[in-house]
Amino acid sequence: MLTKAPATAPRQATVQSTAGNTSARYKSGVLKYKEMGYWQPDYRPKETDLIAMFRITPQEGVDADEAAAAVAGESSTATWTVVWTDRLTACELYRAKAYHVEPVPNTGPGTKTEQQHFAYIAYDLDLFEPGSIANLTASIIGNVFGFKAVKALRLEDMRIPVAYLKTFQGPATGIVVERERLDKFGRPLLGATTKPKLGLSARNYGRVVYEALKGGLDFVKDDENINSQPFMHWRDRFLYCMEAVNRAQADTGEVKGHYLNVTAGTMEEMYERAEFAKELGSVIVMIDLVIGYTAIQSMAKWARRNDMILHLHRAGNSTYSRQKNHGMNFRVICKWMRMAGVDHIHAGTVVGKLEGDPLMIKGFYDTLREPSVKQSLEHGLFFDQEWASLNKVMPVASGGIHAGQMHQLLHYLGEDVVLQFGGGTIGHPMGIQAGATANRVALEAMIMARNEGRDYLAEGPQILQAAARWCSPLKAALDTWGEVTFNYESTDTSDFVPTATASA
Repeated sequence: MLTKAPATAPRQATVQSTAGNTSARYKSGVLKYKEMGYWQPDYRPKETDLIAMFRITPQEGVDADEAAAAVAGESSTATWTVVWTDRLTACELYRAKAYHVEPVPNTGPGTKTEQQHFAYIAYDLDLFEPGSIANLTASIIGNVFGFKAVKALRLEDMRIPVAYLKTFQGPATGIVVERERLDKFGRPLLGATTKPKLGLSARNYGRVVYEALKGGLDFVKDDENINSQPFMHWRDRFLYCMEAVNRAQADTGEVKGHYLNVTAGTMEEMYERAEFAKELGSVIVMIDLVIGYTAIQSMAKWARRNDMILHLHRAGNSTYSRQKNHGMNFRVICKWMRMAGVDHIHAGTVVGKLEGDPLMIKGFYDTLREPSVKQSLEHGLFFDQEWASLNKVMPVASGGIHAGQMHQLLHYLGEDVVLQFGGGTIGHPMGIQAGATANRVALEAMIMARNEGRDYLAEGPQILQAAARWCSPLKAALDTWGEVTFNYESTDTSDFVPTATASA
Protein backbone atom coordinates (compact mmCIF):
# COMPACT_ATOMS: atom_id res chain seq x y z
CA MET A 1 0.00 0.00 0.00
CA LEU A 2 1.30 3.42 -0.92
CA THR A 3 1.41 6.13 1.70
CA LYS A 4 2.19 9.79 1.13
CA ALA A 5 5.78 10.61 1.97
CA PRO A 6 5.80 13.19 4.76
CA ALA A 7 7.99 15.56 2.81
CA THR A 8 6.92 18.62 4.70
CA ALA A 9 5.32 17.23 7.83
CA PRO A 10 7.23 17.35 11.11
CA ARG A 11 7.55 14.35 13.37
CA GLN A 12 7.82 14.09 17.11
CA ALA A 13 11.18 15.12 18.49
CA THR A 14 13.26 12.19 19.68
CA VAL A 15 16.37 14.00 20.93
CA GLN A 16 17.00 17.01 23.05
CA SER A 17 18.68 19.61 20.89
CA THR A 18 21.17 22.08 22.27
CA ALA A 19 20.50 24.51 19.43
CA GLY A 20 18.57 26.83 21.71
CA ASN A 21 21.14 26.62 24.50
CA THR A 22 23.78 29.06 23.32
CA SER A 23 26.35 28.32 25.98
CA ALA A 24 26.17 24.56 25.39
CA ARG A 25 26.00 24.88 21.60
CA TYR A 26 29.10 27.04 21.30
CA LYS A 27 31.29 25.46 23.94
CA SER A 28 34.61 24.47 22.41
CA GLY A 29 34.98 20.83 21.43
CA VAL A 30 33.09 18.20 19.50
CA LEU A 31 29.30 17.82 19.53
CA LYS A 32 27.03 15.44 17.70
CA TYR A 33 25.60 17.01 14.58
CA LYS A 34 22.07 16.72 15.88
CA GLU A 35 23.15 18.61 18.99
CA MET A 36 24.47 21.43 16.81
CA GLY A 37 21.03 22.17 15.36
CA TYR A 38 21.15 20.12 12.17
CA TRP A 39 18.43 17.75 13.42
CA GLN A 40 15.16 19.65 13.78
CA PRO A 41 12.21 17.23 13.72
CA ASP A 42 9.73 20.05 14.43
CA TYR A 43 10.86 22.14 11.47
CA ARG A 44 8.25 22.95 8.83
CA PRO A 45 9.89 23.62 5.44
CA LYS A 46 9.11 26.94 3.80
CA GLU A 47 7.84 27.25 0.23
CA THR A 48 11.18 28.79 -0.66
CA ASP A 49 13.24 25.97 0.89
CA LEU A 50 15.04 23.55 -1.34
CA ILE A 51 14.41 20.02 -0.05
CA ALA A 52 16.70 17.07 -0.73
CA MET A 53 15.78 13.48 0.06
CA PHE A 54 18.69 11.13 0.66
CA ARG A 55 18.84 7.36 1.05
CA ILE A 56 21.24 6.82 3.94
CA THR A 57 22.99 3.65 5.06
CA PRO A 58 24.50 4.65 8.43
CA GLN A 59 27.75 3.24 9.73
CA GLU A 60 27.64 0.79 12.63
CA GLY A 61 26.98 2.68 15.84
CA VAL A 62 25.55 5.77 14.10
CA ASP A 63 21.81 6.22 14.54
CA ALA A 64 19.71 7.38 11.59
CA ASP A 65 18.92 10.82 13.06
CA GLU A 66 22.61 11.55 13.62
CA ALA A 67 23.51 10.35 10.13
CA ALA A 68 20.84 12.62 8.63
CA ALA A 69 22.07 15.53 10.74
CA ALA A 70 25.63 14.85 9.60
CA VAL A 71 24.57 14.98 5.94
CA ALA A 72 22.65 18.21 6.60
CA GLY A 73 25.59 19.73 8.40
CA GLU A 74 28.33 18.77 5.98
CA SER A 75 26.26 19.90 2.98
CA SER A 76 25.70 23.34 4.52
CA THR A 77 27.63 25.04 7.33
CA ALA A 78 29.08 22.39 9.65
CA THR A 79 32.52 21.05 10.27
CA TRP A 80 33.72 18.35 12.66
CA THR A 81 34.17 20.63 15.66
CA VAL A 82 32.51 23.73 17.08
CA VAL A 83 33.79 26.95 15.50
CA TRP A 84 33.20 30.36 17.05
CA THR A 85 32.80 32.02 13.64
CA ASP A 86 29.33 30.46 13.39
CA ARG A 87 28.21 33.30 15.65
CA LEU A 88 29.30 35.82 13.03
CA THR A 89 26.60 34.50 10.66
CA ALA A 90 22.83 34.06 10.68
CA CYS A 91 23.58 30.47 11.53
CA GLU A 92 19.98 29.48 12.34
CA LEU A 93 19.05 30.51 8.80
CA TYR A 94 22.02 28.99 7.01
CA ARG A 95 22.05 25.60 8.73
CA ALA A 96 20.45 22.84 6.67
CA LYS A 97 17.77 21.11 8.70
CA ALA A 98 17.21 17.35 8.70
CA TYR A 99 13.58 17.18 9.75
CA HIS A 100 12.32 13.70 8.97
CA VAL A 101 13.83 10.21 8.84
CA GLU A 102 12.00 6.97 8.04
CA PRO A 103 13.13 3.40 7.27
CA VAL A 104 13.29 2.38 3.63
CA PRO A 105 10.78 -0.40 2.92
CA ASN A 106 12.20 -3.90 2.46
CA THR A 107 15.55 -3.12 4.05
CA GLY A 108 17.00 -4.16 7.39
CA PRO A 109 16.56 -7.31 9.48
CA GLY A 110 14.85 -10.15 7.66
CA THR A 111 15.79 -8.81 4.19
CA LYS A 112 18.79 -9.18 1.89
CA THR A 113 19.65 -5.50 2.30
CA GLU A 114 21.11 -3.76 5.33
CA GLN A 115 18.95 -1.12 6.97
CA GLN A 116 18.56 2.08 4.97
CA HIS A 117 16.70 5.28 5.80
CA PHE A 118 15.10 8.10 3.82
CA ALA A 119 16.21 11.44 5.21
CA TYR A 120 14.52 14.74 4.30
CA ILE A 121 16.73 17.84 4.54
CA ALA A 122 15.66 21.45 3.99
CA TYR A 123 18.03 24.18 2.75
CA ASP A 124 17.32 27.89 2.83
CA LEU A 125 17.30 29.46 -0.63
CA ASP A 126 19.98 31.97 0.37
CA LEU A 127 22.54 29.16 0.54
CA PHE A 128 22.67 28.96 -3.27
CA GLU A 129 23.91 31.21 -6.04
CA PRO A 130 21.05 32.03 -8.44
CA GLY A 131 21.16 30.25 -11.78
CA SER A 132 24.17 28.03 -11.03
CA ILE A 133 23.92 24.24 -11.22
CA ALA A 134 27.60 24.09 -10.29
CA ASN A 135 27.01 25.87 -6.99
CA LEU A 136 23.90 23.82 -6.23
CA THR A 137 25.71 20.54 -6.78
CA ALA A 138 28.84 21.64 -4.92
CA SER A 139 26.59 22.15 -1.92
CA ILE A 140 24.25 19.15 -2.08
CA ILE A 141 26.65 16.47 -3.34
CA GLY A 142 30.00 18.18 -2.94
CA ASN A 143 31.52 16.45 0.08
CA VAL A 144 29.00 14.32 1.90
CA PHE A 145 29.30 11.19 -0.24
CA GLY A 146 32.73 10.51 1.22
CA PHE A 147 31.65 11.19 4.78
CA LYS A 148 32.57 8.42 7.21
CA ALA A 149 29.39 8.66 9.27
CA VAL A 150 27.53 7.02 6.39
CA LYS A 151 28.39 3.71 4.76
CA ALA A 152 26.51 4.62 1.58
CA LEU A 153 24.51 7.63 0.45
CA ARG A 154 22.20 8.30 -2.47
CA LEU A 155 20.44 11.50 -3.49
CA GLU A 156 16.99 10.23 -4.45
CA ASP A 157 14.99 13.35 -5.20
CA MET A 158 14.78 17.10 -4.73
CA ARG A 159 12.04 19.69 -4.50
CA ILE A 160 13.20 22.80 -6.28
CA PRO A 161 11.32 25.92 -5.15
CA VAL A 162 9.75 28.09 -7.83
CA ALA A 163 11.73 31.10 -6.63
CA TYR A 164 14.95 29.26 -7.44
CA LEU A 165 13.70 27.81 -10.73
CA LYS A 166 13.02 31.34 -11.95
CA THR A 167 16.76 32.06 -11.88
CA PHE A 168 17.37 29.44 -14.62
CA GLN A 169 16.58 29.81 -18.32
CA GLY A 170 15.25 26.27 -18.87
CA PRO A 171 15.28 24.57 -22.28
CA ALA A 172 16.22 26.93 -25.06
CA THR A 173 13.69 25.54 -27.54
CA GLY A 174 11.40 23.02 -25.84
CA ILE A 175 9.09 20.39 -27.30
CA VAL A 176 6.39 22.70 -28.67
CA VAL A 177 8.71 24.98 -30.63
CA GLU A 178 10.83 22.05 -31.81
CA ARG A 179 7.78 20.42 -33.37
CA GLU A 180 6.84 23.71 -35.02
CA ARG A 181 10.32 24.07 -36.51
CA LEU A 182 10.35 20.50 -37.74
CA ASP A 183 6.70 20.54 -38.85
CA LYS A 184 6.19 17.13 -37.25
CA PHE A 185 3.15 16.48 -35.08
CA GLY A 186 1.12 13.63 -33.67
CA ARG A 187 3.88 11.05 -33.44
CA PRO A 188 7.25 10.36 -31.84
CA LEU A 189 10.28 11.59 -33.75
CA LEU A 190 12.51 8.93 -35.29
CA GLY A 191 16.27 8.87 -35.16
CA ALA A 192 19.36 6.69 -35.33
CA THR A 193 22.90 6.74 -34.06
CA THR A 194 25.48 6.31 -36.78
CA LYS A 195 27.18 2.91 -36.45
CA PRO A 196 29.95 2.03 -36.04
CA LYS A 197 30.31 5.15 -34.01
CA LEU A 198 34.09 5.13 -34.38
CA GLY A 199 36.32 4.43 -37.35
CA LEU A 200 34.31 5.56 -40.39
CA SER A 201 35.73 8.12 -42.78
CA ALA A 202 33.80 11.38 -43.08
CA ARG A 203 32.54 10.46 -46.54
CA ASN A 204 31.18 7.07 -45.42
CA TYR A 205 29.78 8.61 -42.27
CA GLY A 206 27.84 11.11 -44.37
CA ARG A 207 26.55 8.27 -46.56
CA VAL A 208 25.05 6.56 -43.51
CA VAL A 209 23.33 9.83 -42.54
CA TYR A 210 21.86 10.30 -46.02
CA GLU A 211 20.57 6.75 -46.35
CA ALA A 212 18.90 6.84 -42.93
CA LEU A 213 17.23 10.22 -43.51
CA LYS A 214 16.17 9.32 -47.05
CA GLY A 215 14.54 6.14 -45.71
CA GLY A 216 12.23 8.06 -43.38
CA LEU A 217 14.03 9.06 -40.19
CA ASP A 218 13.81 12.61 -38.86
CA PHE A 219 17.26 12.73 -37.29
CA VAL A 220 20.55 10.90 -37.28
CA LYS A 221 23.07 11.58 -34.56
CA ASP A 222 26.68 11.38 -33.53
CA ASP A 223 27.37 9.19 -30.52
CA GLU A 224 28.93 10.33 -27.26
CA ASN A 225 32.56 9.55 -28.14
CA ILE A 226 32.82 10.74 -31.73
CA ASN A 227 34.57 14.10 -31.52
CA SER A 228 37.67 14.80 -33.62
CA GLN A 229 39.85 11.72 -33.90
CA PRO A 230 42.65 10.86 -36.33
CA PHE A 231 40.32 8.86 -38.56
CA MET A 232 37.87 11.77 -38.95
CA HIS A 233 38.35 15.45 -38.18
CA TRP A 234 35.24 17.15 -36.78
CA ARG A 235 35.09 19.72 -39.58
CA ASP A 236 35.04 17.01 -42.26
CA ARG A 237 32.26 15.16 -40.44
CA PHE A 238 30.15 18.30 -40.15
CA LEU A 239 30.53 19.07 -43.86
CA TYR A 240 29.59 15.59 -45.07
CA CYS A 241 26.74 15.25 -42.57
CA MET A 242 25.15 18.54 -43.54
CA GLU A 243 25.53 17.72 -47.22
CA ALA A 244 23.61 14.50 -46.44
CA VAL A 245 20.93 16.41 -44.51
CA ASN A 246 20.40 18.89 -47.35
CA ARG A 247 20.20 16.12 -49.98
CA ALA A 248 17.73 14.14 -47.88
CA GLN A 249 15.56 17.22 -47.33
CA ALA A 250 15.51 17.92 -51.05
CA ASP A 251 14.66 14.29 -51.88
CA THR A 252 11.90 13.85 -49.27
CA GLY A 253 10.43 17.33 -48.83
CA GLU A 254 10.72 16.90 -45.04
CA VAL A 255 12.75 18.83 -42.49
CA LYS A 256 15.70 16.67 -41.43
CA GLY A 257 18.57 17.02 -39.03
CA HIS A 258 21.77 15.51 -37.69
CA TYR A 259 22.94 15.93 -34.10
CA LEU A 260 26.45 17.28 -34.55
CA ASN A 261 28.45 16.52 -31.41
CA VAL A 262 30.38 19.66 -30.49
CA THR A 263 31.89 18.18 -27.32
CA ALA A 264 35.56 19.14 -27.09
CA GLY A 265 38.38 19.69 -24.65
CA THR A 266 37.69 23.39 -24.04
CA MET A 267 34.73 25.77 -24.19
CA GLU A 268 36.48 27.74 -26.92
CA GLU A 269 36.64 24.66 -29.12
CA MET A 270 32.99 23.81 -28.43
CA TYR A 271 31.86 27.31 -29.38
CA GLU A 272 33.92 27.10 -32.57
CA ARG A 273 32.32 23.80 -33.56
CA ALA A 274 28.83 24.99 -32.69
CA GLU A 275 29.26 28.17 -34.73
CA PHE A 276 30.42 26.14 -37.72
CA ALA A 277 27.40 23.84 -37.38
CA LYS A 278 25.16 26.90 -37.41
CA GLU A 279 26.91 28.33 -40.49
CA LEU A 280 26.28 25.04 -42.30
CA GLY A 281 22.54 25.28 -41.57
CA SER A 282 22.20 22.71 -38.80
CA VAL A 283 19.13 23.01 -36.56
CA ILE A 284 20.65 21.05 -33.70
CA VAL A 285 23.94 20.48 -31.89
CA MET A 286 24.86 17.88 -29.32
CA ILE A 287 26.89 17.78 -26.11
CA ASP A 288 27.79 15.11 -23.55
CA LEU A 289 26.95 15.14 -19.85
CA VAL A 290 30.62 14.60 -19.02
CA ILE A 291 31.54 18.15 -20.09
CA GLY A 292 30.25 19.36 -16.71
CA TYR A 293 27.42 21.49 -15.43
CA THR A 294 28.97 24.88 -16.14
CA ALA A 295 29.79 23.91 -19.72
CA ILE A 296 26.25 22.55 -20.21
CA GLN A 297 24.73 25.81 -19.02
CA SER A 298 27.09 27.78 -21.22
CA MET A 299 26.09 25.77 -24.29
CA ALA A 300 22.41 26.10 -23.38
CA LYS A 301 22.75 29.88 -23.34
CA TRP A 302 24.55 29.74 -26.68
CA ALA A 303 21.75 27.59 -28.12
CA ARG A 304 19.11 30.07 -26.96
CA ARG A 305 20.99 33.00 -28.51
CA ASN A 306 21.41 31.14 -31.78
CA ASP A 307 17.99 29.44 -32.10
CA MET A 308 19.49 25.95 -31.97
CA ILE A 309 18.10 22.78 -30.45
CA LEU A 310 20.47 21.38 -27.82
CA HIS A 311 20.74 17.60 -27.47
CA LEU A 312 22.39 16.16 -24.36
CA HIS A 313 23.77 12.64 -24.31
CA ARG A 314 23.80 11.38 -20.71
CA ALA A 315 27.26 9.87 -21.14
CA GLY A 316 28.66 8.83 -17.77
CA ASN A 317 25.44 9.06 -15.77
CA SER A 318 25.32 5.39 -14.84
CA THR A 319 28.63 5.67 -12.99
CA TYR A 320 26.68 7.33 -10.19
CA SER A 321 23.00 6.58 -10.89
CA ARG A 322 22.90 2.81 -11.42
CA GLN A 323 23.44 1.49 -7.91
CA LYS A 324 20.45 1.77 -5.63
CA ASN A 325 22.27 2.45 -2.37
CA HIS A 326 24.89 5.00 -3.42
CA GLY A 327 25.23 7.85 -5.87
CA MET A 328 22.38 9.84 -7.33
CA ASN A 329 19.10 8.90 -8.94
CA PHE A 330 18.74 9.86 -12.58
CA ARG A 331 15.55 11.78 -11.83
CA VAL A 332 17.74 14.38 -10.08
CA ILE A 333 19.85 14.71 -13.23
CA CYS A 334 16.61 15.19 -15.19
CA LYS A 335 15.66 18.08 -12.91
CA TRP A 336 19.06 19.72 -13.09
CA MET A 337 19.24 19.41 -16.86
CA ARG A 338 15.78 20.91 -17.32
CA MET A 339 16.96 23.82 -15.20
CA ALA A 340 20.26 24.05 -17.09
CA GLY A 341 18.42 24.39 -20.40
CA VAL A 342 18.91 21.33 -22.60
CA ASP A 343 16.19 20.43 -25.12
CA HIS A 344 16.83 16.67 -25.34
CA ILE A 345 18.22 14.09 -22.95
CA HIS A 346 18.55 10.31 -23.13
CA ALA A 347 16.13 9.05 -20.49
CA GLY A 348 15.69 5.29 -20.89
CA THR A 349 13.80 2.87 -23.13
CA VAL A 350 12.14 0.34 -20.76
CA VAL A 351 12.50 -2.43 -23.36
CA GLY A 352 15.99 -1.81 -24.73
CA LYS A 353 19.46 -2.97 -23.72
CA LEU A 354 20.11 -0.20 -21.20
CA GLU A 355 18.95 0.07 -17.60
CA GLY A 356 15.31 1.06 -17.17
CA ASP A 357 12.48 -0.08 -14.90
CA PRO A 358 9.05 0.90 -16.36
CA LEU A 359 7.91 2.69 -13.20
CA MET A 360 11.19 4.58 -12.82
CA ILE A 361 11.26 5.54 -16.51
CA LYS A 362 7.77 7.03 -16.24
CA GLY A 363 8.98 9.16 -13.34
CA PHE A 364 11.91 10.40 -15.45
CA TYR A 365 9.70 11.20 -18.44
CA ASP A 366 7.10 13.01 -16.30
CA THR A 367 9.86 15.09 -14.70
CA LEU A 368 11.11 16.15 -18.12
CA ARG A 369 7.81 16.73 -19.90
CA GLU A 370 5.13 17.83 -17.44
CA PRO A 371 4.51 21.45 -16.39
CA SER A 372 3.55 20.23 -12.90
CA VAL A 373 4.46 16.87 -11.37
CA LYS A 374 2.57 15.34 -8.47
CA GLN A 375 4.14 13.14 -5.84
CA SER A 376 3.99 9.51 -6.95
CA LEU A 377 5.95 7.10 -4.76
CA GLU A 378 5.54 4.18 -7.13
CA HIS A 379 7.29 6.25 -9.83
CA GLY A 380 10.01 7.41 -7.46
CA LEU A 381 8.64 10.97 -7.25
CA PHE A 382 8.82 12.00 -3.59
CA PHE A 383 7.68 15.61 -4.01
CA ASP A 384 5.18 17.74 -5.85
CA GLN A 385 7.18 19.79 -8.33
CA GLU A 386 6.01 22.92 -10.13
CA TRP A 387 8.13 23.82 -13.12
CA ALA A 388 7.41 27.56 -13.21
CA SER A 389 6.85 27.71 -16.98
CA LEU A 390 10.26 26.24 -17.82
CA ASN A 391 9.99 24.59 -21.23
CA LYS A 392 9.61 20.83 -21.56
CA VAL A 393 12.57 18.58 -22.36
CA MET A 394 12.20 15.98 -25.12
CA PRO A 395 13.20 12.56 -23.77
CA VAL A 396 15.27 10.37 -26.07
CA ALA A 397 14.95 6.58 -26.09
CA SER A 398 18.03 4.85 -27.39
CA GLY A 399 19.80 1.54 -26.87
CA GLY A 400 18.85 -1.86 -28.26
CA ILE A 401 15.40 -1.01 -29.59
CA HIS A 402 13.91 -2.21 -32.90
CA ALA A 403 10.75 -2.02 -35.00
CA GLY A 404 9.25 -5.12 -33.39
CA GLN A 405 8.93 -3.21 -30.09
CA MET A 406 7.09 -0.22 -31.55
CA HIS A 407 3.80 -0.90 -29.72
CA GLN A 408 5.62 -1.16 -26.39
CA LEU A 409 7.66 1.98 -27.00
CA LEU A 410 4.55 4.01 -27.83
CA HIS A 411 2.71 2.63 -24.80
CA TYR A 412 5.47 3.20 -22.25
CA LEU A 413 7.04 6.39 -23.59
CA GLY A 414 4.16 8.30 -25.20
CA GLU A 415 4.20 10.65 -28.15
CA ASP A 416 6.68 13.34 -27.15
CA VAL A 417 9.85 11.29 -27.44
CA VAL A 418 12.65 10.66 -29.92
CA LEU A 419 12.95 6.94 -30.73
CA GLN A 420 16.47 6.18 -31.85
CA PHE A 421 17.15 2.90 -33.63
CA GLY A 422 20.91 2.63 -34.23
CA GLY A 423 21.67 -1.02 -34.89
CA GLY A 424 17.94 -1.43 -35.56
CA THR A 425 18.37 0.78 -38.65
CA ILE A 426 21.92 0.34 -39.82
CA GLY A 427 21.95 -3.43 -39.21
CA HIS A 428 18.96 -4.07 -41.47
CA PRO A 429 19.64 -6.96 -43.88
CA MET A 430 18.39 -4.91 -46.86
CA GLY A 431 20.50 -1.86 -46.04
CA ILE A 432 20.32 1.39 -44.10
CA GLN A 433 17.54 3.04 -46.08
CA ALA A 434 15.39 -0.08 -45.76
CA GLY A 435 16.05 -0.11 -42.01
CA ALA A 436 14.80 3.47 -41.72
CA THR A 437 11.74 2.67 -43.83
CA ALA A 438 10.91 -0.32 -41.61
CA ASN A 439 10.95 1.91 -38.51
CA ARG A 440 8.85 4.63 -40.14
CA VAL A 441 6.22 2.19 -41.41
CA ALA A 442 6.07 0.40 -38.04
CA LEU A 443 5.57 3.73 -36.24
CA GLU A 444 2.89 5.03 -38.61
CA ALA A 445 1.00 1.72 -38.47
CA MET A 446 0.99 1.91 -34.67
CA ILE A 447 -0.04 5.59 -34.61
CA MET A 448 -2.90 4.83 -37.00
CA ALA A 449 -4.07 1.98 -34.77
CA ARG A 450 -3.92 4.25 -31.73
CA ASN A 451 -5.87 7.00 -33.48
CA GLU A 452 -8.52 4.46 -34.49
CA GLY A 453 -9.01 3.58 -30.81
CA ARG A 454 -7.57 0.07 -31.05
CA ASP A 455 -5.78 -1.66 -28.18
CA TYR A 456 -2.45 -1.25 -29.93
CA LEU A 457 -0.43 -2.68 -27.02
CA ALA A 458 -2.28 -6.00 -27.01
CA GLU A 459 -2.64 -6.11 -30.79
CA GLY A 460 0.83 -4.73 -31.52
CA PRO A 461 2.43 -7.88 -32.99
CA GLN A 462 -0.60 -8.44 -35.24
CA ILE A 463 -0.61 -4.79 -36.37
CA LEU A 464 3.08 -5.02 -37.29
CA GLN A 465 2.63 -8.31 -39.14
CA ALA A 466 -0.28 -6.83 -41.11
CA ALA A 467 1.86 -3.83 -42.13
CA ALA A 468 4.73 -6.15 -43.01
CA ARG A 469 2.59 -7.89 -45.65
CA TRP A 470 2.92 -4.86 -47.93
CA CYS A 471 6.28 -3.52 -46.63
CA SER A 472 9.17 -5.91 -47.28
CA PRO A 473 11.69 -3.84 -45.22
CA LEU A 474 9.44 -4.15 -42.16
CA LYS A 475 9.00 -7.88 -42.76
CA ALA A 476 12.78 -8.31 -42.93
CA ALA A 477 13.20 -6.29 -39.71
CA LEU A 478 10.65 -8.42 -37.86
CA ASP A 479 12.22 -11.63 -39.17
CA THR A 480 15.67 -10.43 -38.01
CA TRP A 481 14.90 -8.89 -34.62
CA GLY A 482 11.30 -9.72 -33.79
CA GLU A 483 12.20 -12.09 -30.95
CA VAL A 484 15.11 -10.07 -29.53
CA THR A 485 14.56 -8.88 -25.94
CA PHE A 486 16.69 -7.65 -23.05
CA ASN A 487 14.57 -8.76 -20.12
CA TYR A 488 17.12 -8.49 -17.34
CA GLU A 489 16.08 -7.45 -13.86
CA SER A 490 16.56 -3.74 -13.29
CA THR A 491 18.95 -2.62 -10.56
CA ASP A 492 16.89 0.48 -9.77
CA THR A 493 13.29 -0.35 -8.95
CA SER A 494 10.55 1.35 -6.98
CA ASP A 495 10.63 1.13 -3.19
CA PHE A 496 6.87 1.56 -3.07
CA VAL A 497 4.53 -0.74 -4.98
CA PRO A 498 0.76 -0.25 -4.98
CA THR A 499 -1.17 -3.13 -3.46
CA ALA A 500 -4.88 -3.75 -3.27
CA THR A 501 -6.59 -3.19 0.09
CA ALA A 502 -10.02 -4.12 1.30
CA SER A 503 -12.58 -1.38 0.79
CA ALA A 504 -14.04 0.16 3.91
